[in-house]
Amino acid sequence: MKTVKEVSNITGVSVRTLHHYDAIGLLKPAKVTEAGYRMYDDTALSRLQTILLFRELQFPLKEIKVILDSPDFDLSEAVAQQIALLELQYKHIGELIAFAREMQRKGVAAMNFDVFDKEEIEKYKAEVKAKWGSTKAYQEYEQKDIAQNEGSYQRIADEMMAIFSELGGLKHLTPESEEVQRKISALQKFITDHYYVCTNEILSGLGEMYLCDERFQKNIDRAGGDGTAAFVSRAVSVYCSK
Repeated sequence: MKTVKEVSNITGVSVRTLHHYDAIGLLKPAKVTEAGYRMYDDTALSRLQTILLFRELQFPLKEIKVILDSPDFDLSEAVAQQIALLELQYKHIGELIAFAREMQRKGVAAMNFDVFDKEEIEKYKAEVKAKWGSTKAYQEYEQKDIAQNEGSYQRIADEMMAIFSELGGLKHLTPESEEVQRKISALQKFITDHYYVCTNEILSGLGEMYLCDERFQKNIDRAGGDGTAAFVSRAVSVYCSK
């Protein structure tokens, strides 16, 4: 058995990320001690290795969870699919390198936009998702994703940023205040309505990501002002601990 810190040292995955994976049910520890320490066995480490491979292939965490939790999931077949995808990416990167060298040799006037085409990679990724993503939860996510792609994606993203903007306007209050907590509840409902069922466990993990993921932090602070991401993270922690 290894502690979360030991797993972090071995894999290079941050402790915060491992906590987030636990919160969203992607990677549960083998056990939690009476003192609250997460402990990971070889089975958990094997699952983490598969997760990291899918992350290298740029699969979202939600899709990785669905794939790994599929009752039909077969690790050996999934590894074969991962190898095929990695080979496609290797080929794509090789073509980009060759194109860049041609630009270097002939000058930036060299025109060839075909080299940026990733259709073959995306098509294969879609086949992988179709293979393992036949669960009800995945279908629910896909339906919402389709709806977003039909002209409403940007509107939904803007509405979510508006919630963070409103939370930024409440930074003069404490994270525990009733008004702030109502807004966190509204954020949870918004995520559930537009993305996926956002349980307190998932929201808690998101709260950590808002603070530790640089992309989240920058976008949230841009919407609500400096310090908003940290403020929202604390407010989420309070909300989920009730």
